Amino acid sequence: MKITKSVFIRIVIWIVLIIGGIVLSLFFDLKYFKNFLFYPLFHFIAFVFGVFVLKLSFHAASVGGKTLKKYGRKGNIPRLETNMLVTEGIYKCTRHPMFLGLMLFPLGIGLILGLPTFMFFIAPLESLLILSIGIWLDEKEAIKKFGNEYLKYKKSTPVFPNRECLKKLFFD
Repeated sequence: MKITKSVFIRIVIWIVLIIGGIVLSLFFDLKYFKNFLFYPLFHFIAFVFGVFVLKLSFHAASVGGKTLKKYGRKGNIPRLETNMLVTEGIYKCTRHPMFLGLMLFPLGIGLILGLPTFMFFIAPLESLLILSIGIWLDEKEAIKKFGNEYLKYKKSTPVFPNRECLKKLFFD
């Protein structure tokens, strides 16, 4: 599978954030939250919520990815790349649906693993970092690729969608 340097760097950063967050969380949880770590009911409830959150995360990423694949690729280009501006489907109501879905991934991992520090502190920070870096890089690349066409799209389409768009993103 051929991917660009930019996509590879994003994937590596994302993996480092998740693994580093787990390690850091284990350190703090063993020191400050031992009661939760060894309480089966807490783990069961957290696991159930974690599976639900991950399902939402993957669904949103899938909706965005399928739309990009359908409308954003013309010719033989590397996987996970686009060469056409996509303003159809979910991209009519939000500029970054995949990142909105991937923001939930750290929380889902923290819940499934039952790590309180990860759930309440690290996951929210990682989610904001993933969204910020992702949007910053994507917007920069999109402006470079599509110029004024993207700037016009950016002005008319929000990052954070309305309720109806969120339903489409997470539940359709």
